[in-house]
Amino acid sequence: MQRIFIYLLMMVKAMIFFMISLLFSQQSFQGMAVYESKTSTANMTQGWMNNREITPEMRARIEERMKAAFEKKFILNFDRNASTYAEEEKLDAVSNNQGGFRMMSSFTGGGGTHYKNLKEKIFMVDKEFFGREFLVKDSIPQYQWEMTGETKQIGAYMCYKATAKRPTSFSDFRNMRRKAEEPKDGDKKKEEVAEVKKEEKKEEKTTNFMDGWEMPKEVIVTAWYTMDIPVAHGPENYGGLPGLILEVSDGTTTILCSKIVLNPKEKKEIKAPKNGKVVTQAEFDQIMKEKMEEMREMGGRPGQRSFRMGG
Repeated sequence: MQRIFIYLLMMVKAMIFFMISLLFSQQSFQGMAVYESKTSTANMTQGWMNNREITPEMRARIEERMKAAFEKKFILNFDRNASTYAEEEKLDAVSNNQGGFRMMSSFTGGGGTHYKNLKEKIFMVDKEFFGREFLVKDSIPQYQWEMTGETKQIGAYMCYKATAKRPTSFSDFRNMRRKAEEPKDGDKKKEEVAEVKKEEKKEEKTTNFMDGWEMPKEVIVTAWYTMDIPVAHGPENYGGLPGLILEVSDGTTTILCSKIVLNPKEKKEIKAPKNGKVVTQAEFDQIMKEKMEEMREMGGRPGQRSFRMGG
């Protein structure tokens, strides 16, 4: 009896595999996946949210808008070779208004359409930065995935765990963190402490809120993919696994798939964005870095026009 059961189970699995293979071999195959992205902002705001110039009212507005900027919903449309990944359109004044937060959307994984072409091994993202439009075009990152053998269920799909390290990008603020604290007063001689405090007091008025931030050189990426959907796609630039990525943890950000539709009735045209000055990822990072340095030298703080975080 047990042998019969095992035989039937194997037949069912073989039939399912055959149907999946048939589905994905179709020229017109297309899929749609909805992802929800959340980023912890604790490391990012710990320093400058305590700035004396920020009132409780400003703090409340900043926290509200930070939530809107760092909790988003995205739509991935994909076929066997290409995909587009873009933030779900909203009629939300908070997310679509205010220059500073509109710009921040570009820093936090949104702000444009991510296009990947697996056959050509390229990606494109259209970005807006300080009123200028850019089209970032570069090779798809090649992650050195390590398969752990761990599994878990995400919705109706059995998923497998893979991890990799990736270098950070200056144009993505999600992994920005507060710099390591200086040694405690007790670790220094009294005269050194007095001198440091004297200098800090003298420079207090001109210190820029970004001076306390730093970007780690690399982060660990953890991905969960399903071989039930055998395409090498995923949210943003994640991919290269033998199945669709349904969950990604990347530093302070987690992206989780909440809905999948295979061969939807209304198919979307999967095409690359075209608008903006074409630059590589490294060139775009350098442009952003130079602009942020310029802002820093101008003394840009929350509430100032140069980078208005407080509305």
